[in-house]
Amino acid sequence: MSLSHALVGINVLIYVAMVVVGGGSFSDFSPQQLVRSGANYGPLTFGGEWWRLLSYCFLHGGFLHIAFNMWCLWDLGALCESLYGTPTFGAIYFVSAFAGGLASAGVHPHQPSVGASGAIFGLAGALIGSFYLGEFSLPRPVIQAQLRSLILFVGYNIVIGALSGPTDNMCHLGGLLAGLFCGAMIALFAPSENSALGRSAIIGFLVLVLSGIAYGLERSRGYVIHAQNANELLRERKYDEAISELETVVKMKPNYLPARFNLAQAYFNKQQYAQSEAELKHILQLDPGSDDASYLLAFNYLAEKRVPEAKQIFSEIADKHPNHAGAHYGLGMALAAEGNLRDAIEQFKTTAQLRPDFAGIYFELGKAQAALGLYDDAIKSFQTEIANSDDYNTELALANAYERKGMHDKAVEALERAKKLKGE
Repeated sequence: MSLSHALVGINVLIYVAMVVVGGGSFSDFSPQQLVRSGANYGPLTFGGEWWRLLSYCFLHGGFLHIAFNMWCLWDLGALCESLYGTPTFGAIYFVSAFAGGLASAGVHPHQPSVGASGAIFGLAGALIGSFYLGEFSLPRPVIQAQLRSLILFVGYNIVIGALSGPTDNMCHLGGLLAGLFCGAMIALFAPSENSALGRSAIIGFLVLVLSGIAYGLERSRGYVIHAQNANELLRERKYDEAISELETVVKMKPNYLPARFNLAQAYFNKQQYAQSEAELKHILQLDPGSDDASYLLAFNYLAEKRVPEAKQIFSEIADKHPNHAGAHYGLGMALAAEGNLRDAIEQFKTTAQLRPDFAGIYFELGKAQAALGLYDDAIKSFQTEIANSDDYNTELALANAYERKGMHDKAVEALERAKKLKGE
């Protein structure tokens, strides 16, 4: 059996296996299924899974997809293998697949790519290059007819691909250019099958060029992809994994401030305050006017009981931006930590006026009021917080305020609600 026909068989077997694993349906596979199976997907490919630049060419999204590609591979593969011989045919096929995958991931990193079409376009490109520049025993009209057919095949599919949303034309173009290079260079410098060394040098040179492009793309785009992965992990509260991704970004792009800020936030959420502080101070060295970095740094200080430093930063932000609800909230927390509850209450009230939906503001306001014995005010604040977002701590604080006020029955009711929220 020829290699071209063996490749058809392998593709079909993999497709059937995916159908069986997917539940026996020949309908289109979901992007998630394809990515799990080895699709070329920028965040994973540039994240170190470089094998996806070849594995993707053995996967197909649906029955029509594989049927058309295998029909093309059966014919073009046989013609290309008969012209170049099996070793060169195999090298052209896989280097074209690699080039197509690289072009696809480089231009559309977040679009999963599958299919043998990048490699098939490479075969078409190689034949075009050889038929145009090579010397054959076949009559010139026969060669010209083959050349016209190949050019029409490429042109038609590129146009259809441009008009069809899901079609990955960048993969087609990447494979085509790699194939054209191989076919042209082989026709000019190593036309004989006995020119194994020359053909190896041509393929090797192209592999080196493509590897350099891959390295460049990884350096220029990889940090963005790692940062996007980290953002998703942060949303899922997978802080350890997010920190690993963000540390990679910072190594690749030391002055990429959004990544440093997210890293500081992840460290803060992990209560690793020293690491968070180091990142925030690095940001402030590069961008002294970053209010976001200053704001988070103040909360770091507050968490470490460095209240005067936190208070100073919150005050500076509040003076600079009087309508910054978070700054007034932070200042209120710092004042409460100092024991200055009356001034803290005023800052909490300012926060609530600026942003009534500020998370936890009425809880903190109620705590400060209860600590001063203002139980009626505290009860109202806790009730407002519960109306916005009921939780165990607020119900418990409300129960305590009721008890201090002498409203025992209400205290019991609030305590029962608190137990239910805690799952007791």
